[in-house]
Amino acid sequence: MRARDFAALLLVLPLTLACEPKPQIAPPPAIISEELRLAPARFADLPGWEEDRIIEALPALQRSCARILRIAPEAGIGPRAIGGAARDWQGPCRDLASVAPGDETALRRVLEDRLQPVQVTAGSEPEGIFTGYYEVELEGARAPSARFTVPLYRRPGELLSASLGDFADDLAGRTIFGRAEGGRFVPYASREEIEGGALTGRGLELLWLADPAEAFLLHVQGSGRVRLVEGGATRVGFAAANGHPFFPIGRALIDRGTLPKDKASMPDILAWLRAHPEEARRVMQLNRRYIFFREIDGEGPVGAEGVALTPGRSLAVDTSLLPLGAPVWLDTHWPADPSRALRRLMVAQDTGSAIRGAVRGDFYWGTGAAAFAEAGRMKSAGRYWFLLPKAVAARIGPTS
Repeated sequence: MRARDFAALLLVLPLTLACEPKPQIAPPPAIISEELRLAPARFADLPGWEEDRIIEALPALQRSCARILRIAPEAGIGPRAIGGAARDWQGPCRDLASVAPGDETALRRVLEDRLQPVQVTAGSEPEGIFTGYYEVELEGARAPSARFTVPLYRRPGELLSASLGDFADDLAGRTIFGRAEGGRFVPYASREEIEGGALTGRGLELLWLADPAEAFLLHVQGSGRVRLVEGGATRVGFAAANGHPFFPIGRALIDRGTLPKDKASMPDILAWLRAHPEEARRVMQLNRRYIFFREIDGEGPVGAEGVALTPGRSLAVDTSLLPLGAPVWLDTHWPADPSRALRRLMVAQDTGSAIRGAVRGDFYWGTGAAAFAEAGRMKSAGRYWFLLPKAVAARIGPTS
């Protein structure tokens, strides 16, 4: 699974800010770029650090550490090695790998002994927006029928990708998709063209779905669990995109007066699409972006880091600015309830085309209806701290 375009659907909604005033935070000393600043801090600065059951984040931490322990010690962590080198992490990761399930005291000791919080701000602004995403669960089939008529396509062979960080350091963490045409790199066929038959007859169908609105939601989320009518189930995840930008159809429905702003959450949008199938097709095609899928063996869904995500403990971030695999302390509030703090240890394990900015995250809620309900209404103001190896934090600057 990759970028969580779902978050962009929610950015058209009105922002609900927490009621309690936030303390003023001085601009941190380390200016990494115009849009990103980092300030080493203390664990005592993390709101709610002592209250969270951080042991629930251990599976996510150990999955990311297993990946870091496999890479070369000199490999950079994050764009422009903002998270240091793998060697900086491998000692702490070996310690984390040895923490037993349920041993919260040991986990807290390792984190506090080996890592240091570093607050992330966008310029001098510590607050940003945190949305939610989830894994779609739906019915499908391996063969088309009168009921299952909507194809999920594999990645076409002629679809190319380019990692922009290979061309310019300031574009690190971004990948574009397209095809070669007359010596130029151009976007692939649009959603409308693909749904109109551009890929028909090429044998690229992976699975077949029954509900076009559910298929669209799967494209927005980037991954899902499909219950097969033939028996059993399979997971599908992001394989590639067609190179067109994402367009949030919620914005179009609000602009047209079809849905009011306070009734344009993802559940509201999905209900409208199902109730208006003819008009819904045209609306969905306003989003020219199209996703190609692959089947996933083993645990899932899989994030951009290449490891299985952990519900409630995996976070998608802007990987053009920040490192994957790092623990994150999140300070925000629960969806639709600004009075209820949501403060917990998470791990940066995913990204998304809508996740752009130094203080911008997408909270992975899990699979199914309950996760959909939380993800569909989450658009919370908040802030976060990355936990970096102490040697890396010391190179950033003094503790504020």
